[in-house]
Amino acid sequence: MQARGKERFKRELPLYIMLFPAVIIMLIYSYGPMIGNVIAFQRFLPGKGLFGSPFVGLDNFAYMLKMPNIWNVLYNTIFIAFMKMVMGIVVPVTVALLLNEVISSAFKRIVQTIIYLPYFLSWVILSGILITILSPSDGIVNQILGSIGIKPIFFLGDARIFPYTIVVTDIWKNFGFGTIVYLSALTSIDPTLYESAVIDGANRWQQTKHITLPGISTTVVLLSVLSMGNILNAGFEQIFNLYSPIVYSTGDIIDTLVYRTGMQNYQFGVATAVGLMKSIVAFIMIALSNQLARKTAGYRVL
Repeated sequence: MQARGKERFKRELPLYIMLFPAVIIMLIYSYGPMIGNVIAFQRFLPGKGLFGSPFVGLDNFAYMLKMPNIWNVLYNTIFIAFMKMVMGIVVPVTVALLLNEVISSAFKRIVQTIIYLPYFLSWVILSGILITILSPSDGIVNQILGSIGIKPIFFLGDARIFPYTIVVTDIWKNFGFGTIVYLSALTSIDPTLYESAVIDGANRWQQTKHITLPGISTTVVLLSVLSMGNILNAGFEQIFNLYSPIVYSTGDIIDTLVYRTGMQNYQFGVATAVGLMKSIVAFIMIALSNQLARKTAGYRVL
């Protein structure tokens, strides 16, 4: 057994060598920064550094829980993130099912390219585009609404509408990627199942219900479990580039609060405590969702 293990190690040694740089990069950029979590338990002083600042125990966490807007920010984060998670599954699955029914491969490729294009653009670029087209004065969206008798809507300045604007624009940017993932899953379904269903007299809806949806259920469960880790991640880059103080009541999330607390108010300990709490909750949610998927769908990621 030991000789076989040595032979196997020698045979796979080139693979280990190829993997080594990736492991080093991960240790440096993923695990190394975790040392900075100690700031959550300090009154961090930049002049004294990470190991010279005084420890304050759980004072930063106590201060965090006493912040006047923390619970509103937490609600905003969960609401926006949950809406993104749900629509991020429903919309790509629906579009993938519709494209799967298209016979023309050329038309299908054109549609895939069009809906996939926004995924490659950063929110810095897209925010400028959205601010222009959603402008209440001369934006093309409000011009279209005005032509049918609807008053201009301040999508980015109305606190009631802002969270839904964030969700819709996020889905618009990312659903193309999810659609391609689900289309790939659809190609793994055995075509003979559809042929047998047609012989048995099943219509298109029955084929979708009993063959297509069960065929991609594993992919849906996998992406759902992975998305649970983002329950407190409502999208910092998107909201930071689109929000303003007028919509803080419904648009302020944990990440933007951390940014203002740490980078603008220089409360580094409190900002790190908020970020650490977010990471812990995300870890717990992934673990719970993985167990739920294992019990309900017989599938597990971890």
